[in-house]
Amino acid sequence: MKKTIEELLQCPYWIVDILPSQVAKDSPGQYFAVEKYFLHSNRMAEIKQKHIDLILKLNCYRDISMGDEPVINPMPEHIAGEMKNRHLCIMIDESMILSEPDDTYLTVFNPDPQLLELIRQIASGEGLFVWKPVS
Repeated sequence: MKKTIEELLQCPYWIVDILPSQVAKDSPGQYFAVEKYFLHSNRMAEIKQKHIDLILKLNCYRDISMGDEPVINPMPEHIAGEMKNRHLCIMIDESMILSEPDDTYLTVFNPDPQLLELIRQIASGEGLFVWKPVS
């Protein structure tokens, strides 16, 4: 890995989310109420499991490591436990997936085209969407 976490945070990124696109600031809907519902109900565990499943399936195709740990391809149980409990930078080649235990989305930094397509395919199977934020 050549890029540092700090460098990757400055790279282009995509969102893996429960929503199919970014919600506009002037949206007439009730985004914040819906977000609060997902964050403070039993639905959050379901969403986090989808995130974990995406990462584990991705690990079938690519080596991964967790930012502050030297192990390549840690055990699935370890990955799942860490994703449920802490902020985690999942490193894949020159890319990174940022996971927070209490977010309904993952952030993918600097994916190569093949990795992005693989993430899109796996996310779709999990009922998640991949989109690029509008500045």
